Amino acid sequence: MTGTSSTPAVTAEYTITYVFDAPRELVFTAWTDPGHFTHWFGPRAYTTPVSKISMDLRPGGTWRAVVVADDGAEQLLDGVYRKVEAPERLVFTTGDPGNTHGDLASVVTVTFTGLDDLGGKTEMVFHQAGYNTGEAHAAASRAGWLEFFDRLAEHLAGHAPRG
Repeated sequence: MTGTSSTPAVTAEYTITYVFDAPRELVFTAWTDPGHFTHWFGPRAYTTPVSKISMDLRPGGTWRAVVVADDGAEQLLDGVYRKVEAPERLVFTTGDPGNTHGDLASVVTVTFTGLDDLGGKTEMVFHQAGYNTGEAHAAASRAGWLEFFDRLAEHLAGHAPRG
C-alpha cells in the first residue's frame, strides 16, 4: 500500500496556560502521585478514589484513573506516558471516554516552569492535540481541563510552603 499512514491527522488542538502559587516540583508531583492526583483530577461533581488510580511513570508506562459520579457511575480515563522528565515535562496519550473503537484520541504535553521572580510560582502550559476530534468536542474538553486545573490550584494552596 502506498500513500497510507497509520497516524491519523490532528483535527483539533488547544493550549492552556495556568499559573499556580506553588513550586514546580510540587505541581509536577500533583500530576504524578496518586495521593495528590485523587484530590483534583476530574470534574467537581465526581471523585477519583486513590484506589482507582494507577501510574507507571516511565515512557511506555500506562496511567489509569476512574472518576466516580455521586450515583456510582464510573468513567475510565487512561493513556500511555510518552515522556516523563521530572519536574519539567510530561507527555502522554489520553483516550476519549465516549470512543468505543479504542482509537487514540489525543496527545497531551504539559510543561512546568518555575517562576522564581514571582515568589516560587509555577507556570504550567498544557497542550492537547486531538485526533479525529471535532472543534465542539475539543472546546468541551478544554472547559473540563480548566475545571480540573481550578481544583488543582485549590489543592496546591493547602500544600504549598508559605514564606
